[in-house]
Amino acid sequence: MKKKRLLTHLLSVALLTSPLLPVYAANQPAPAAAATSPTVSLPTAAVPIPSPSQPQLTPTVPALNANGFVLMDAASAQIIATKNPDQRMAPASLTKMMTSYIISSALKQGRIHLDDLVPISKDAWQTGGSKMFVKVGDQVRARDLMQGIIVDSGNDACVAMAEFVAGSQDAFVSLMNQQAAALGMTGTHFADVNGLPNPNHYTTPRDMATLARHLIYDFPEDYKWYSQKWFTYSGIKQPNRNRLLWRDASVDGVKTGHTDEAGFCLVASAERNGTRLISVVMGAPTDAARADDNEALLTYGFRFFETHKLYAANATLNKVRVYQGATETVPVGVNNDLYVVIPAGQYQNLKANLVLNTPIKAPIKKGQPLGKVNVNLNGKPLMDMSLVALQDDPEGSLWQRTMDRISLMFHKG
Repeated sequence: MKKKRLLTHLLSVALLTSPLLPVYAANQPAPAAAATSPTVSLPTAAVPIPSPSQPQLTPTVPALNANGFVLMDAASAQIIATKNPDQRMAPASLTKMMTSYIISSALKQGRIHLDDLVPISKDAWQTGGSKMFVKVGDQVRARDLMQGIIVDSGNDACVAMAEFVAGSQDAFVSLMNQQAAALGMTGTHFADVNGLPNPNHYTTPRDMATLARHLIYDFPEDYKWYSQKWFTYSGIKQPNRNRLLWRDASVDGVKTGHTDEAGFCLVASAERNGTRLISVVMGAPTDAARADDNEALLTYGFRFFETHKLYAANATLNKVRVYQGATETVPVGVNNDLYVVIPAGQYQNLKANLVLNTPIKAPIKKGQPLGKVNVNLNGKPLMDMSLVALQDDPEGSLWQRTMDRISLMFHKG
């Protein structure tokens, strides 16, 4: 009887003294003044606030005579400007961006090597369109064929590498479509390895920007070839058709394309002062127009927008209450660096809030989603990212689980 009274007393004391951190439901705003509020302070930045005599200007997106375009901030993947971003269009030789992506993947995985000798088949040699000018029966280094694809836009080099990597063009095209799906390129379907006209071969400006972003970040060691201005093979010197490589020192890629069906296309990327932008122009009327249009988009983006890194990957943004765990709290953060792109001079109008799942119960695994970081600009949603546990929290002891079950009876979430 005395033991029963003692246990009841201990439970009562524990309930009164247990330090519970507040947890907020998905639609429940956190009180701004609370010490454990999920509102997250943004990094300090010296941003001039416009005076009444210097109003915040709203620039006009360049009017381009192209079928479609996209301007993307590479770090955040946010879209800055668009025209028909999701309309299906013929990609022409922009296709070779995916061809080189599959090859780079095979290189990174060690399935092929840059010094491998690739046999040139009759099918590769006789492929029409732009050429690297390989010959039947030649053995050509994979390194040279990669440059032949990227710099020379060689259709023959594409076929040779497709056969070498996958055994046949059809098998390689299957890999291209699987990779497109994995990257979220929902408006894309490939029918060949080089972009020759085919009614079942199409993409969108948004998908091309997505692919360019992955080329840049997934294979930086191979991306360097996209800034190469010339490539010489078998005594034939050919220029990169991307005019911006000669015009703008900040441009380091990416790829041109042209057929009668597709018009003139160009995906370009430039980096200035730590900010990288990707521009995609499809269906321009001339070679000169596609270069001018991409230059106009890049100028617009760099002049009027800023990229900010808000939070670093795996940095603790807050600690959240975990019930029935070995520890009462778990640190939470983001898996990847969180970037945003905003109009210049608007940093002070950014707000970030943590929206937590509730209640959170053990066991918790590192990387497990526990909510979201919502970023707003001037009170309007800008972007969000999953909020994850930064460490494991296994189930606690029988005593801890019992205490927390009782605490959960009084939890309001």
